[in-house]
Order: sequence, then structure tokens, then C-alpha cells
Amino acid sequence: MKKRSMMFLALLAGYFTNANAQKAEKTLTVEVSNKWNKNKVDEPIVIDLHRLKTGFQVKSATVWEGDKEIPSQLDDLNRDARADELAFVTNMPANSSKNLRIVLSSEKSEKTYPARTYAQMMAYGHNNKLAHITGFSAAGSENVYSFVFHHGPAFESELVGYRIYFNEKQTVDPYSKVNKQLELKETRFYPSKEQRANGYGDDALRVYNSGGVGALKGWNGKTATHIKPVVNRTERVLASGPVRAIVEVEVIGWEYQDSDLNMTNRYTIYGGHRDVRVDVLFDRPLKKETFVAGVQHLKEGGHMSDHRGLSGSWGTDWPVSDTTSYVKETVGMGTFIPKYVGKEVEDEANYLYTIQAPDAQNFHYYVTFTSKKESFGFKDMGAWFDYLPAWREELEHPCKVTIK
Repeated sequence: MKKRSMMFLALLAGYFTNANAQKAEKTLTVEVSNKWNKNKVDEPIVIDLHRLKTGFQVKSATVWEGDKEIPSQLDDLNRDARADELAFVTNMPANSSKNLRIVLSSEKSEKTYPARTYAQMMAYGHNNKLAHITGFSAAGSENVYSFVFHHGPAFESELVGYRIYFNEKQTVDPYSKVNKQLELKETRFYPSKEQRANGYGDDALRVYNSGGVGALKGWNGKTATHIKPVVNRTERVLASGPVRAIVEVEVIGWEYQDSDLNMTNRYTIYGGHRDVRVDVLFDRPLKKETFVAGVQHLKEGGHMSDHRGLSGSWGTDWPVSDTTSYVKETVGMGTFIPKYVGKEVEDEANYLYTIQAPDAQNFHYYVTFTSKKESFGFKDMGAWFDYLPAWREELEHPCKVTIK
């Protein structure tokens, strides 16, 4: 009996030894430097895990500033169930640097952080009940705009929300907030009268056939064109907080300007931000295809441009719903294209810049939005138009990240 007990203890010890041997960790120091002469609040920091060559699959991570932990998240961008990036935000005083400690582990963690962003995609299921989904694909000839709830994926920070239409328009449509809070989980983009009375936001704009807040479009020389025809269209949620939310639209076989394009538009919003980074990704180098992005014409308002990639508009229009319970919203929007920007053009619905990126496989730009009813935002066109150049300047001064 004693011999059997000793054998059992030896086996148990071996089990725990093997379990511990399977765990792997890597600790690294990251220097973040703000060389700009202004403070940076909620500055996005992204670490490409593939460049670290850890030798193990990273399943959890923590980020530390001294003894204080900074909320972070791991994101799988190529949908292979393996983390590709570590993301977090941090505050950086002007002309400052600081070292952060990052611990990567091969073990999963159940740790959670307060959510500052959220993404949602839903579809009608059995008995017309809504089901949460992470993506949906359809042949390009199919009209599934009304099959997917709120017409495509929606995402938000505490400041604003957006949704992407699941059709050839691929419009970026805004959702306004009154107070800084996440609310799409409760309102699902369409708040009730009671929710609106209690300080929730709302669908903010009727976008017609425009690009709304900076949707990428084709260009035929006179007007913006929709993303069609395509063989297949997919929209999906890649990440839903706590630090950032990511949604994307993928089209396969877009017949456009003598090309056959496979294109992904990826939209990323961070906690504390009203702006969204739009990454436009292709599976092969571009030729001389011309795209456009910009801002929608708004009634009862105006437009500004710095003629170097920044464009903004402000005005008042009806939201998407025509029901009499909705009131007109006064909103502002902006688009900044930092590279490959071409000519300023305009059509009936939009103020636009052309974009050409020959031999490149990707480019990016930024969009932003405000509503006059925000308790924390901009109250008139002058304030919004003053903000947009400052927004551009901040984007042009990202923090430098050095892995030691």
C-alpha cells in the first residue's frame, strides 16, 4: 500500500512539473516617447507580437507602469485564433518619455478590465429573434442589408458610435452621444423613447447615397461610386474592447477601373477617442486606381478644408428614421488623409479627396464625428472647424515606441 502511495505521489509530482514546464513567459521593457510639445491623452500603443519572436503562443499579457497595471488587450486580426497585436492606451505629458514593463504569457487569463469600447453585430435567427454574430458573408449580388440587424456591424467608444452598412454603399453612419458612456449593448443603435429621455444617444444622420463619415468610394471622374460589382462581401467584428473595437469589411472580386480587387477596410476606435483609423488593405499591389474619401454635405451648415488632406463639414439634417418622434441633429464630421492624397473634388453628396497609391498594398486615413447635443463636445461650427486642424496635428505626432 505504501509503495502504491509513493508511486501516486511521484506521478502527481511529475504532472505538476510538466504543467509548470509548459508555461512560458517573456518580460520586456517598452519605452514610449512623446516628442511633441503638447500632452497626449489616451495615446494608442500597439505592439506587433510577431516581431518579438517569443517562441511560444501568447495567450495573455499585462502592461505595467511601475506598480500600476494599464488595461490592455490581445487581438487576433487574421482570424487564426492566435494573438497578433497587443494594444493599450496611455497618457503622455509633452516632451516626455517613460518605460513600461510588458509580461507575455503562454497561459490564458480570466482577468477583465473596465470596457471603454464595444462592437456589436447581430442577425435575425429562429422565430425572428436576434442572435449575436461575429461576421456574415454573402454573394455580391445578394441584398442582405435588412437581414443583418442595424444593417451592419456597429462599434463605439464612450464618446461616439458608428455602423457600417452591409451593402454596396458600405457607408460609415454615425451615432451621437449625450453623455460619455457605452450604450449600444442597450440601445442597439435604435434607442427607445424612454432611453432617449434618460440621456442615451441616437442614430444621428440620414446619409442618403453619400459616404457619410469618410467611407471609401470609387470615383468615375464626376461622382463617387459604390463598391460594386463584387463576387462576395463580408462584414465582421474582430475585437470588442476593452481598449479598442475593430470591425472590417472585405470584398472579393471588386471589378473596378480595369482591375479585379480584393479589398479589406478595417475600422479601429480606441477608448477616449471619437476618431477612427481606417486601414485599406489589398492582396496585391495597386496600379493607378483612383479612390475617394471625404465628408458628407450637410444642410444648414458649412465646409472647411486645408487643401492638404483634411476636410470637415457641419450642419443639421434628419436622422435615418423619418418618424416624427425624432428631432433634427446638428453634427460635425471630419476626414484626414495623410498620404497618397490627390485632388479635391466634389459631387452632389460629398466633399472629397482623390486617393491613388500605385505599387502600394495598403494605405490608411482617419475619420471623426461630433454631435451638438454632446454634453462634453462642440457647440458650434467655429469650434468644430478650429478643432479639426488640431486633430490633424495630433495625428501627425504619434508617440515613438521602442522595445528594449
